[in-house]
Amino acid sequence: MSVASESGIETAADTAAYAPTDLTVPTRGRDRVAYDQELVHAILDEAYVCHLGFVRDGAPVVLPTLYGRVGERLYVHGSTGSRPLRMAGDARQQEEDPGLAVCLTVTHVDGLVLARSAFHHSINYRSVVIHGTAHQVTDPEEKRTALDALVDHVVPGRSADSRPANAKELAATAVLSLDLAAVSAKVRTGGPNDDPEDLDLPHWAGVVPLRKGHDPLVPSADLAPGIETPDYLVEL
Repeated sequence: MSVASESGIETAADTAAYAPTDLTVPTRGRDRVAYDQELVHAILDEAYVCHLGFVRDGAPVVLPTLYGRVGERLYVHGSTGSRPLRMAGDARQQEEDPGLAVCLTVTHVDGLVLARSAFHHSINYRSVVIHGTAHQVTDPEEKRTALDALVDHVVPGRSADSRPANAKELAATAVLSLDLAAVSAKVRTGGPNDDPEDLDLPHWAGVVPLRKGHDPLVPSADLAPGIETPDYLVEL
């Protein structure tokens, strides 16, 4: 269950798991699927880019974009002239507008799984798939909250340490909201699943772990004198 705050943002209310639906129950690998809310949030909060899928003129379109999470709602943003943002209206204020049916995905690749047979090569991963209807955000307070969340999703604490969008920039920026309702996570861990008859083959097998990291900061060449590196970047 979710509740709406005064700003219109829905938050979770004592919800530990998302209910499986026809859209979120996989046909394969059901042992890897999970609906745990904490796991879903962790996967979403760690990634930078999502892929937003929708249908335009009968053809599928998938766009990579930044996003941010506030409680049980995701936000994606773009130019007011971008395709999905033109297609999605604000159904909260216009009941005749159904919004835009979308599928949003996030994936982490944690390791390359090398098996003795080509067939059993795989990857270790964590992913989230969200089905739902996206709507344009028109409430000014919610829009500012969403844009702050987008900035802080990339670098926590950054929204408070940068100039907020002015009226002209807000007018040129559109935001879509997508509630977390039809949601599932899928995770693969561990080593290769070679067939017993292949275990004695003379080929190396195992996992090549992958990790995300940050190189040393590169200050802007025109940075004003005396500006020190903020603590949130040092911690990053």
